[in-house]
Amino acid sequence: MRWPSGWPDREPAGAEWAPVAARKLHSVGVKRPTAESSVTAPAPLRVLLIDDGAHRVALIRDELTRQGHEVVGVIDSALTVHDCVTRLSPDVVIVDSESPSRDTLEHVATLAGNNPRPVVVFAEDDSDEPLQRAMRAGVSAYVVAGLQPHRLASVLKVAIARFEQDRALREQLDQAQSQLSSRRVVERAKAILMQQGKLSEDEAYRQLRKLAMDRGEKLVELAERIIEAHDLLHPLA
Repeated sequence: MRWPSGWPDREPAGAEWAPVAARKLHSVGVKRPTAESSVTAPAPLRVLLIDDGAHRVALIRDELTRQGHEVVGVIDSALTVHDCVTRLSPDVVIVDSESPSRDTLEHVATLAGNNPRPVVVFAEDDSDEPLQRAMRAGVSAYVVAGLQPHRLASVLKVAIARFEQDRALREQLDQAQSQLSSRRVVERAKAILMQQGKLSEDEAYRQLRKLAMDRGEKLVELAERIIEAHDLLHPLA
């Protein structure tokens, strides 16, 4: 074998052949990843606290701060929660309560509909009624029987994961409903073309697709315009 110009004719005596990848890492000074370098600390959260009568928010606030999170506000009534979320943009809302009142959960439900955030409720009441109301209001985690600061990180993690899962399911449902609605619109427009043009179902659908492509429109948008025109010309149809 001929070596490129300038290379030694053979490996120096006594040299050991290391794997190519290992030699490359050594030559460029690349450090091998370690367990410590691959672990990233969780991102700090912006948290809004609601004192709903249990008066333990100071303990929660201190533990959140110790964990590196930012408490963006502490309010003593859920009445202003929507405005505070809009203004302060917290990542998580925590409600500290002996037993969450109906008014508190109603405001939480409004938040879930208009400006959704993961909501954690710490409560002492383990009866079914407030728990069920909290779940219907969109609460992501309902923790009963004692506030244990060392569990706060895991509770927040679970609440955020459930919130993200629920949001993904809602988005999938919304998409499915939108697709179903679009399909109904296209089906009605197709029926109009079949009736007026004496076309078969396949012919009407092909005509719809061709018109949409020629005009650079979405199929459902063209179908809506066909229906609108039909309804204007045949209001009693």
